[in-house]
Amino acid sequence: MATIKTTPIIAASAASALEVTTVTEVITRLAAWLRRLPPPQERIDRLLAELEERFAGRTEPITEDACAEIERVAWPYSRHLLLQYDRDGAGEPDEEDPGWPEPDPEAILPRAAQVRQVSRLDRGACLIRIDGFESLSIAQPYIDAAFALARGATGIVLDLRSNVGGYPETVAYLAGRLLGDKAVKLSEVTYRDHHRQWWTPDLPTGTAVPADMPVAVLVSGRTFSSGEALAYHLQARGRVTIVGERTPGAADHVTDIRLAATVTGELPFGYCTDSVTGTNWEGRGVAPQVDCAADDAIDAALAHMPILKPR
Repeated sequence: MATIKTTPIIAASAASALEVTTVTEVITRLAAWLRRLPPPQERIDRLLAELEERFAGRTEPITEDACAEIERVAWPYSRHLLLQYDRDGAGEPDEEDPGWPEPDPEAILPRAAQVRQVSRLDRGACLIRIDGFESLSIAQPYIDAAFALARGATGIVLDLRSNVGGYPETVAYLAGRLLGDKAVKLSEVTYRDHHRQWWTPDLPTGTAVPADMPVAVLVSGRTFSSGEALAYHLQARGRVTIVGERTPGAADHVTDIRLAATVTGELPFGYCTDSVTGTNWEGRGVAPQVDCAADDAIDAALAHMPILKPR
């Protein structure tokens, strides 16, 4: 879940990239960051103990398979912890948290900010498929266009089955489109040294989808991070029916850290708490109200949707 960071975080050591070549050395660097990035949590303490016990004395070179093994050990404690291995990678390990790069319009605009499909379904319902949440500064015109095309629909099917996450401000904007024109507190993110609240925006009167319009949100085992966040926040407020498969359960905010010349990690540095439930979906995922295979989700949503008369 990408977010804005303003305070650099200093790593424990500044060894050169060439020194960090073994599995144990990568684990040592990973553990140092996990002790510094996220706020104190019991699950992170248990993750650290598990990593250090399982990989102690592993002097073989780090490989793609070893990175996958580390991910599997981390999975019960942090769904978001991912390691990318690049055999031809270069560069020294990070000493400071570099934060996320600025969004690149040239990469985002040709994909319509991942608003992949808007179409009418049976009985006048409107399907809106969004595969990721790009920066709101770029994505908002595409989101607005999608909801403009949904005007007059008898219901909305929001397809997040392939949504891998993205920017929380875009989650908040989309939630506002479905929760109403007045601002609503969605969540609070806890970092090591501060908290940040996320609210839906105040919208011009009549902008949001009418409160009596039925909305189904499609999810799958591929829906991840901020994709899960939107589904969870909407479900917690009773606004939507979730249809499909249980999601993986990744509720941390993450940042990219280079651990070695050949290894970059997505590491947790904050966690989200929904303002209604007082908890989140980490490790549990978002449970659908209508449980079905992802490929059957559109038909299942339509079958359970109380379609309104055209408006």
